[in-house]
Amino acid sequence: MTKTQKPLVEDDQVAQYAAEGYFVLEKVIGAEDLELLRGAAQFSIDRLDAAMDAAGVDRIGINAKGKRYFSNMVYQQRPELRRFIFGPIMEQICRRVLGENAFLFWEQYVIKAGDPDTTFAWHQDSGYVHENHTPYLTCWIALDDVTEENGSVYLLPYSRSGIKSYIKHIPIETGDQVCYFGSDPGLPVIVPAGSIVCFSSTVIHRSGANLTDKLRRVYLLQYSPEVIMNGDGTAPHGSYEAFLIDGKVATAVS
Repeated sequence: MTKTQKPLVEDDQVAQYAAEGYFVLEKVIGAEDLELLRGAAQFSIDRLDAAMDAAGVDRIGINAKGKRYFSNMVYQQRPELRRFIFGPIMEQICRRVLGENAFLFWEQYVIKAGDPDTTFAWHQDSGYVHENHTPYLTCWIALDDVTEENGSVYLLPYSRSGIKSYIKHIPIETGDQVCYFGSDPGLPVIVPAGSIVCFSSTVIHRSGANLTDKLRRVYLLQYSPEVIMNGDGTAPHGSYEAFLIDGKVATAVS
């Protein structure tokens, strides 16, 4: 970034992240990167459909065939995604939010087909890990224009939830982990394709059903300021690939 270029993440957005747990970057992903991320979306669906077919089921965990998909670590089979995961946009976001050290923690596609059974319950991303970990950064990347009709994410900023730390979650029959049963509908995030919603893993959020006839595709990248270990501390939880170490880029991108 030159002296005349506007920073990707402004100071007021960093302050908002600290105070409310989130900020939004609208239309910051260019056409080439957007097509790169879209290119692996169908692959992520096909991979899960094949797994469900092989098992003779229409649900695996929180995935429902033809309805909603949470396909993770796709980049391990589609290495071209590394150009974005460890590229300049994510580098700038990680530096501003996490500081001089950042590790890729998790990567997945979150895809909803047109079906009323595509809601996702109130949760913290931290609720899918364990209690004893440092909060991490979630980057919710819209690959399509996001509306309330096709399954927007709804956030409960810290000032509305009154919560900034991990809280206990309760599993329900869909496989979702739930941590909020109140009446606040949350703040809908309506953004065009190419936008990134950045929020802390301790922000309570949900998403609505896709009631349109088109897919709603989101690419999710999560970064942590340190390697997150499993509950008993014996091995890393998720990915642990270094991105930034002491302010320097530690990951080669072909």
